[in-house]
Amino acid sequence: MSRIRLHPSGREVECASGDTVLGALEKAGYALPNNCRAGACGECKVKVVSGNFDQGMVLDMALSQDERTQGFGLMCMAKPLSEELVIEWGTEDAKPKLFPPRENQRFVVTDRIPRTPRIIELRLRPVGPAMRFWPGQYITLGNERDGAPARCYSIANAPRPDGEIVLQVTRVDEGQTSLWVHDKLGIGELVKLSGPYGTFIGDPAVESPVLCLAAGSGLAPILSLAEAALRRGYRKPVDLVFSARERTDLYDGGLMKYWETKHRNFTYRPTLTRETCDGMLHGRIPEVLAKQFPDLSRHSVFVAGSPAFVADCVAAAKALGATDEMIHTEGYFGQAQPQTAPQSHLTPY
Repeated sequence: MSRIRLHPSGREVECASGDTVLGALEKAGYALPNNCRAGACGECKVKVVSGNFDQGMVLDMALSQDERTQGFGLMCMAKPLSEELVIEWGTEDAKPKLFPPRENQRFVVTDRIPRTPRIIELRLRPVGPAMRFWPGQYITLGNERDGAPARCYSIANAPRPDGEIVLQVTRVDEGQTSLWVHDKLGIGELVKLSGPYGTFIGDPAVESPVLCLAAGSGLAPILSLAEAALRRGYRKPVDLVFSARERTDLYDGGLMKYWETKHRNFTYRPTLTRETCDGMLHGRIPEVLAKQFPDLSRHSVFVAGSPAFVADCVAAAKALGATDEMIHTEGYFGQAQPQTAPQSHLTPY
């Protein structure tokens, strides 16, 4: 049995003989970013402050010789050899350490998928190194040359080995950037992203039932968080309530059904506000919440959407017992609003 100490918090995690550092951290409830779990993607790269470990077989593209000399290792393959291994992970209270944002990272638009009459999905691949980000974070995208100022868009997928970024952009009639995305930006074009930004991110230290509430493209960061949580084996119930006006405004239904089939703890609950449909809820989320979840005192609640939607959902959740420290929000502002990053909070994924 070895001991893994997290620096700078000083918190300790036990690592059984034969376990990797990543495996030990996950058992203790820490979400170190990872994708391949085979030493190929480099997502779980951290600096080892002290101690010895067996790195195992990893690819040079994921961990260069220079990085090895500097003390970095891939925790998905690393196994402690010394009694104590100190790794640089997290902040003083052991929350995830944010990746430094980088400006003007070059990506190519590889696909455009209409999700609803007003939401287009962009799939982007990096030309250079993959952007390292936490699920729930956002980037900025724009093109000043075409009169499209940089705007914030949440990443709609968990980190992937190929570095793909998925964005879901709502058409806003007075929004210069959204109109550029919908009407001008084509497949194969080069764009520049800056980021990642935001603290609506993943940390599984809190083990509780999870309730996600989303409307419109507010679904994007929820998808990122949910994908990451389910992929790493989060076992508590995860419910996603998605509000739309009509059935044509619902999207990613196939993905939701896949998640429900693959993960027994995941439940998708769409609700329509302007149409009734068999098998779906009817009404705004604050109106239907009490019948579905009469007691939220033990839930972690995540809300993403317009500021008014977020405020109404938070009030409804509190009325059902949800506590301030367990409610996490991400609000979106129209392009006419001040260019201030949305206020958000650390989430337990």
